[in-house]
Amino acid sequence: MLHKVRDLLVRQRTMLINALCGHLAEFGNVAARGLGGVAAAITALHEGQDRLPELARQVLHGVIGQMRIIGIEITKAEQRIMAWHRASEASQRLATIPGIGPITASVIAAAVPDATIFRSGRQFAAWLGLTPRARSSGGKERLGGISKQGDSYIRRLLVIGATAVIRFARQDNASKTWAAELLKRKPARVVSVALANKTARIAWAVLAHNQSYTAAAL
Repeated sequence: MLHKVRDLLVRQRTMLINALCGHLAEFGNVAARGLGGVAAAITALHEGQDRLPELARQVLHGVIGQMRIIGIEITKAEQRIMAWHRASEASQRLATIPGIGPITASVIAAAVPDATIFRSGRQFAAWLGLTPRARSSGGKERLGGISKQGDSYIRRLLVIGATAVIRFARQDNASKTWAAELLKRKPARVVSVALANKTARIAWAVLAHNQSYTAAAL
């Protein structure tokens, strides 16, 4: 429930940010992407608000106020999640896996208290919708895109984490990691999903065997 509330608040904040940027752009104040760009736009708004119509100022300040309130609630939710994560051995073991932080680790640990209900890491990845769909054509089996079935929240977090790992792999020109090698042949988006699939299988192994992640062993 805590994770779902946090996710809802994050989406609401994103909607408010998009609305604020859209309204600011109507007055020639184009904000850069991300929270940093929005913060700069809000500063510019406060400095030049005398040039805006009174009604526009009221609306924009109302949106900014809602963003601040939601930001405080997001911080509170994340603090509670972190406290739960520190108290959970399973969650801490999951956080040893590259691409999995406390947020992802805690939601997997909470959603899967007993990993042995899955026969394998592949079955766990399939439950998350990270395995390719099989299609038959002309008597041949072909693999399509991922099924996207199961828990979309955990799947999204794993893909985001995998994308971060790939970003570091790209920056390290000498990297010989699995993701870095795959990037030479496949688009980054495809590699992110493939790495998320791999991460999900590792997460199952960590939970099922009550062990922390060790790169050498895997």
